[in-house]
Amino acid sequence: MNILILGSGGREHVLGWKLKQSPNAGTLFFAPGNAGTADIGQNVDITAETADTKTVDAIDYFCRHNDVELIVVGPEDPLSHGIVDRLECSGRFVFGPCKDAALIESDKAFSKKIMRAASIPTAEARIFGHADGALDYVREHETPVVVKAAGLAKGKGVIVCDDAQQAEQAVETIMVDRAFGDAGDQVVIEERLIGQELSVLALVDGRNLFVLEPAQDHKQIGEGDTGPNTGGMGAYTPTPLVDNGLMATIEREILVAIVDALRRDGVTYKGVLYAGLMLTAGGPKVIEFNCRFGDPEVQPLMMRMQGDLLDIILACCQGGLCEVDLTWRPGCCCCVVMASGGYPGKYETGKPITGIDDAAADPDVTVFHAGTRRDGKGQLVTAGGRVLDVCAMGRDLREARDKANAACAKIHFDGAYYRRDIGFRVMG
Repeated sequence: MNILILGSGGREHVLGWKLKQSPNAGTLFFAPGNAGTADIGQNVDITAETADTKTVDAIDYFCRHNDVELIVVGPEDPLSHGIVDRLECSGRFVFGPCKDAALIESDKAFSKKIMRAASIPTAEARIFGHADGALDYVREHETPVVVKAAGLAKGKGVIVCDDAQQAEQAVETIMVDRAFGDAGDQVVIEERLIGQELSVLALVDGRNLFVLEPAQDHKQIGEGDTGPNTGGMGAYTPTPLVDNGLMATIEREILVAIVDALRRDGVTYKGVLYAGLMLTAGGPKVIEFNCRFGDPEVQPLMMRMQGDLLDIILACCQGGLCEVDLTWRPGCCCCVVMASGGYPGKYETGKPITGIDDAAADPDVTVFHAGTRRDGKGQLVTAGGRVLDVCAMGRDLREARDKANAACAKIHFDGAYYRRDIGFRVMG
């Protein structure tokens, strides 16, 4: 089966890496891909960030002329624009939720409303469509809040505020300065939850769910979880934060509940369901839902997954998850993101990258490309804010992190930055 993977980041590289291991996988294509995906498949000159007619027509034409039977959609943007609805057809599967289901990520206001209606535990929140009302609210609200752009902002539209002054600045940044463009047409202002963050991802085939191993992401740029939010600076799995009883609660009260709530509204959910949770004193509460694999959670998850990802994805598309056989490699996997200097703010690209082969000489280490390309001379260079995802297996989290950090130290590019403390909250 020939497969087309839409996207250009580390998520798409690791999905291609795992799919390539299937005996039933044919040629892998990536649109547009990166320097890493070019080593395991063929990059296609199609930028698949939207679902406009030109993009859809180009993808459809390519699939028909290259016998592509499966399209795997990586990023949230094309999902939110309805690319699954427009590319599904007889003889072709598209992995990902439809446009109406993707609203749980693309519209935080919608997500908050449906959680309220379904009694899914989440932070108390107010939704505002005008800056004046939002500013009046935060000036009167004394407790710390979180201000979120309601639309898609590539993981950067969430501002955690300690006081009213910071909250006012956050509203101004999102709604007045338009730092995240149209994503700031509305803001969601919610109570600031206290606790450990947890990522729980599930595969969904419309009715059945298969919950993956729990992971913990690290969103903030600085060590000790300081500084602004990013798309993710590292993750590890499994995490000791949850036991079987808590996972059963999360599955029943959150994952199954949101799929059922969407179904009651006539929306069938297929693909990946990501729940970003806060483990509060009152139990797990939803911070956000995403409609695709988390990045960088998916890298350590794929490193530990023992099973045929192609079979699993097809089961999601065909309603056969109840027959999936999936186990996990023992131990722990830690992913450390190497980023460009200045990220998540302004950063330069085109910086030569060296040392990846040395880093990957350890059989427990795999380096996935997130923001890379080849320049005119064939030199590997940086091409994004998050550049590389360095993953390492270990008997436990400490060993896995030590190996990942040691591998990062062997990789060099001008301005390279990475957190050395992934997993610090559970390591004591």
